[in-house]
Amino acid sequence: MSKHDQQVNLDLAKIIPFSKTNEQLKCYKFPEGDMTYDSIHKLLMALSQYGLKDDLLVQTLCEQLAEGICDTKDSSDKINRLQGQEFGIYIYHGIYDIPKKGSDHSEQWESEEIYSFLICVVAPVDKDYNAGTPKCGFIFPAFEERSAEPGKIDIFFEIPEYPDEGFLNRIIGQ
Repeated sequence: MSKHDQQVNLDLAKIIPFSKTNEQLKCYKFPEGDMTYDSIHKLLMALSQYGLKDDLLVQTLCEQLAEGICDTKDSSDKINRLQGQEFGIYIYHGIYDIPKKGSDHSEQWESEEIYSFLICVVAPVDKDYNAGTPKCGFIFPAFEERSAEPGKIDIFFEIPEYPDEGFLNRIIGQ
């Protein structure tokens, strides 16, 4: 991948974690016992563990999310911002070395924990398949109190007042 393409992908991936917390990026809890054979939660756990090395798992996740997005119906109060558009689903895997903090809350030079995470970005694409501004996405697992929280997911919507209901329902099954 060229340096330019690497930077474009990095910029796209950074939009989700650096969005407005508790506005555009909100934490949702997976339903209790949501580890059924075909659950998104189980799929995300496997992808997080294997670091996107299993192409079939990545493809299955993208298909599941696309079905959710396409299931969203336009109505006066629930607008699908991707309806009638070509869109791309971009999945990234990252690792963050959480620095250990001392009793005085100063950072130490050693790791407390490794946070392995997935970032998903859903964005419209133009005729050359260049991604536009992300409309929705997520970070999994959620990051709370300096640790991974695998029972939760941070979901992003560009316009929080109009979440993509199909996308949300596909992930957390509301």
